[in-house]
Amino acid sequence: MNTANKLTILRVLMIPAFLLVLYLRVPYANYWALGIFAVASLTDMLDGYIARHYNQITDFGKFMDPLADKCLVTAALLWFVEIGQMPAWVVLVVIVREFGVSGLRMVAADKGRVIAAGWSGKVKTASTMVCIVLMLLPISIWINNICVAVIVLTTLYSGVEYFMKNMDVLSEVK
Repeated sequence: MNTANKLTILRVLMIPAFLLVLYLRVPYANYWALGIFAVASLTDMLDGYIARHYNQITDFGKFMDPLADKCLVTAALLWFVEIGQMPAWVVLVVIVREFGVSGLRMVAADKGRVIAAGWSGKVKTASTMVCIVLMLLPISIWINNICVAVIVLTTLYSGVEYFMKNMDVLSEVK
């Protein structure tokens, strides 16, 4: 197992730690959760860099890295829903976009085409991570609402962009 894949596994293991700290309501729970989330987010950037720079790209990494990211973000968003800090429909928008783009990529792969991550998807991921970090802090309701709006808008924009740029993948003609 290479370094990049070990970092991905570490990120997966940090997800239950992140939630455990929040559910157990340990002293300064949000700050501990923030630290865990931030480190987990940094491992995402680091494992990608290491995989590309040191030629450690594997099928395991291609599968597990995006799955780990989606699980980490979904865990945080579901926590916000549970505590009333975010409406559930926001999480639904995020999940539907993820399933849609993943499905589009599967259809494209079946046709021998790879749909790489686009700029808007990277902006969506980065802005969502930053918003989650902010929402773990004791912020005002209007900053929280701005974060929710940013998550929804970047998610919708990137999802629409993926489909618009790759609509031909869904055509019946091979």
